[in-house]
Amino acid sequence: MLVSSEVIKESGIKFGTSGARGLVEQFSADACAAFAHAFITSIQLRFKFKQVAIATDNRPSSPSMAQACAKAIEQLGLEVIYYGVVPTPALAYVSMQDNIPCIMVTGSHIPFDRNGLKFYRPDGEISKADEQAILNATAEFELITDLPVLTVSNKAVSQYIERYTSLFDNQILSGKRIGIYEHSSAGRDLYGPLFKALGAEVIALERSDEFVPIDTEAVSDADKQKAKNWSKKYKLDFIFSTDGDGDRPLVADENGDWLRGDILGLLCADAMNIDALAVPVSCNTAIESCKLFNHVKRTKIGSPYVIAEFDVLSNQYDSVAGFEANGGFLLGSDALVNNKAIKALPTRDAVLPALMLLAAAKEKPICELVNDLPLRFTHSDRIQNFATEKSLDILTKAKEDTSQFLQQLKCDETEVESIDTTDGLRISLESGDIIHFRPSGNAPELRCYAESSTVDHAIYLVNHALENIQQISC
Repeated sequence: MLVSSEVIKESGIKFGTSGARGLVEQFSADACAAFAHAFITSIQLRFKFKQVAIATDNRPSSPSMAQACAKAIEQLGLEVIYYGVVPTPALAYVSMQDNIPCIMVTGSHIPFDRNGLKFYRPDGEISKADEQAILNATAEFELITDLPVLTVSNKAVSQYIERYTSLFDNQILSGKRIGIYEHSSAGRDLYGPLFKALGAEVIALERSDEFVPIDTEAVSDADKQKAKNWSKKYKLDFIFSTDGDGDRPLVADENGDWLRGDILGLLCADAMNIDALAVPVSCNTAIESCKLFNHVKRTKIGSPYVIAEFDVLSNQYDSVAGFEANGGFLLGSDALVNNKAIKALPTRDAVLPALMLLAAAKEKPICELVNDLPLRFTHSDRIQNFATEKSLDILTKAKEDTSQFLQQLKCDETEVESIDTTDGLRISLESGDIIHFRPSGNAPELRCYAESSTVDHAIYLVNHALENIQQISC
């Protein structure tokens, strides 16, 4: 017999900002089974269920990982419902409606040589406390020697599409030409039918047979140019895409300019008349300065921290939501759209903010909606293959003497107004500029966020900071 905590520890797999992540070779059949056993046994005293749902993204390694998880679930005497390749929010939504837990096999946006597992209780995404319970569980299970054949159910896709088409008139997008940048997104087969059901003309763009690690928070220059070219070539009103597992949106306006995720979230929350927001510390300060919301709570980066604030906010406000700089929108309470009820979905979702933006754009162009907001611009990028230990060492010293750290980065300005250590090191300068460093919770990467009064200067701050931080020795 194997013990889940021992197998997980030996695998080297760690929990990141959202889910367990690691190299593909670390996710052996036994490691996947260990996580599944630990997850299920850790919640069985709190929830009653006889079924567990599983879905995957399009990574080459995901199907066999799903089979290993399914085998573990069968070992526990439970029934497996397999939805195949679907977006994470589609799996989470249908599972919450059925009041059962689920496991999503996905590494989100990280490279294809890595993968991961996301876990959902019957009432939604697991908490950080749940993560520790999974790691510490001592569930015993048999060695995985054979993998089951899984039959795909279409229920998750149909319910997810119905969740959104039921909110709007079926011609709300009539006359709109929408490009779907499909790449290897888990939702690429359902987005076209969804937008078509609302009256749009849909143009499929660049489907890939190989996994493409789209990071909605660090859009490549190549993808920026693609959007502009597609917009002009096909006369598009809107471009829609997501990351690998379909929980983070990437949308472009009429000019082919990709919107920052927190600006998209702000516009969505405004269109939904949300009272109170929970957002990570890295989000644009226009969220507060626009004065559209009764309360804004800043959190650490990662959906579990945003979700943790929903219970507190729901005691004081009628409608609650959250979003992240990567664009994922989390609906923390039931709400009304066009006087029609939409149920809470407290996990990152890509479709809701896109549709709410398109609905708002019936009155004026998307670019004008963006320009009406306070003129604060953000940019972010990352250094890949940058050891987490090195990042932590650099930032620990930077917190002790921030002005000296800025000098080491060869910054034009070193006058510090304040620092925020909620998550990483966020430096507010007297000029109003902001520079924020944070080691990724999912991979050996160092992320840098910047905010300024112009987009060009925000880009400059990030590029300059990342270039020079590599020269700092610990």
